[in-house]
Amino acid sequence: MAAITANTLDPTALHKALERAIGTVVAVPASVLEPMLCAVLARGHVLLEGKPGIGKTLLARTFAQCIDCDFRRIQFTNDLMPGDIVGASVWRPSVESFSFVPGPMFANVVLADEINRTSPRTLSCLLEAMESGTVSIDGKTHQIAKPFLVLATLNPVEFHGTYPVPEAALDRFLARIEMGYPEPTQERALYTGRDAEAALTEVHSILTRDQLQLAQQAVASVQVRETVADYVLRVVIATREHKSVALGASPRAALMWLRAAKSRAWLAGRDYVLPDDLKAMAQPVLAHRVFMHDGGSAAAVVATTLATVAVPL
Repeated sequence: MAAITANTLDPTALHKALERAIGTVVAVPASVLEPMLCAVLARGHVLLEGKPGIGKTLLARTFAQCIDCDFRRIQFTNDLMPGDIVGASVWRPSVESFSFVPGPMFANVVLADEINRTSPRTLSCLLEAMESGTVSIDGKTHQIAKPFLVLATLNPVEFHGTYPVPEAALDRFLARIEMGYPEPTQERALYTGRDAEAALTEVHSILTRDQLQLAQQAVASVQVRETVADYVLRVVIATREHKSVALGASPRAALMWLRAAKSRAWLAGRDYVLPDDLKAMAQPVLAHRVFMHDGGSAAAVVATTLATVAVPL
């Protein structure tokens, strides 16, 4: 599959090419792939939630290969230390000085597997890298590679030995996406088709790292009209005023929502955001930023809010 050059970068062609390439390796519905791609184009990070064995790691590896990026996987455990992920200063006797040895965090695409299995201290190092694109070691700040994307996973089963993920940590992820079992026809095709690892070796990059950053710049320039901004404001205020909500969507949540909507608009070949873009991105971006009083459904609140707040004409 030929790479799309900077001069011929076409959003619609890019979207279709990525769908085809990823689909040859792992069965991923549009409800997962679209918000994931939108989050990446918006320079955001993604939290994938789903049962073991449904292809989360394979999806991350395939995506990294499609965008020509270095990939590292970190298995989070109770005994994982900050230095295990960010690196450490090592004494070099030959030169009688310390030198920094980068950890697996210094990659373009990092799969942080089961982030709820590590200590808050180790998790904080991951969050610093996600927020600022840097890590701090021995009083020195080191820049992470660009582009930089964290794909983290949460396992909804096997809670023994896990830690609750704080609200502030969830807020670092632009999108939280639930990944379920494939459709029966897709799953059947997995059993009769080629081995996924063999298929992965034949996946070629769809765009380069530089082209990805060009696409991210193009997304940032997508326009938001006053009527659309007013719609965003009315929706987030409605979540704050809902009687079942303890903490509604914040201004930062609204900004993340707009960034994801800009990505979707760009992929559709537009330079302006429509309410449909916002509606499509509402659940993956807003639901994990709305906190309930007594364990209610934030997703239901977001859906109800979208259904009741008038859409601008």
